[in-house]
Amino acid sequence: MPKRRNTDVESWYKTPEPETCPLCGREIPPSVRDLHHLVPKLKGGKVTQSLHRICHRQIHALFTESELAQYYSTIEALLTYPDMQTFVKWVKSKPNDFMDRTRKSKRLR
Repeated sequence: MPKRRNTDVESWYKTPEPETCPLCGREIPPSVRDLHHLVPKLKGGKVTQSLHRICHRQIHALFTESELAQYYSTIEALLTYPDMQTFVKWVKSKPNDFMDRTRKSKRLR
């Protein structure tokens, strides 16, 4: 007996589960979702993590590619850096789709 094709729309279309940013803990709207390579691609990284675009930009404003590869290749390690902690505390109070200009760290200029 041939398999019947299910025509029930709900059975094949599911709304994706909302993702939560592991840095700030806010829900990530699709319009501001970025994939961050935990170890930069230039350093051989393949594993990615979904983040808010503003959180992703902040990471790259604070750290060099080498620093990310050597010392900050996990979310837990990123959250140990004092400037990242300050940023996360600030951004947690913003709406989920909030975007602002990201400024390069004076240390990296």
